Amino acid sequence: MAEVTFPLPDLGEGLISARVLEWLVAEGDWVERNAPLVELETTKSAVEIPSPQSGRVTRLHVGEDEELAVGAPLVTFTVEDAGIVGTVPEERKPQRRVRLTLPED
Repeated sequence: MAEVTFPLPDLGEGLISARVLEWLVAEGDWVERNAPLVELETTKSAVEIPSPQSGRVTRLHVGEDEELAVGAPLVTFTVEDAGIVGTVPEERKPQRRVRLTLPED
């Protein structure tokens, strides 16, 4: 188990902060990757941020109606497998294909 903190991403050019409109999860909730996490308001629009990974919500770093800067901690997850997603494929030599019968004209 590992803790992973997700910072407020840069949601647009020139964005320096955002305000939390509504948390769609609570501390202790299990969330799946890409599930709705939080609704934020920027100077340009309101946006819904999906969860960047599956895990248990350990800590919400800001409350509703609070503002935070881009790059500041937004939420911390407890995850089972932190690190690279997927596996590196095995390197295989190319196989030569040989046609056993002549093509028909």
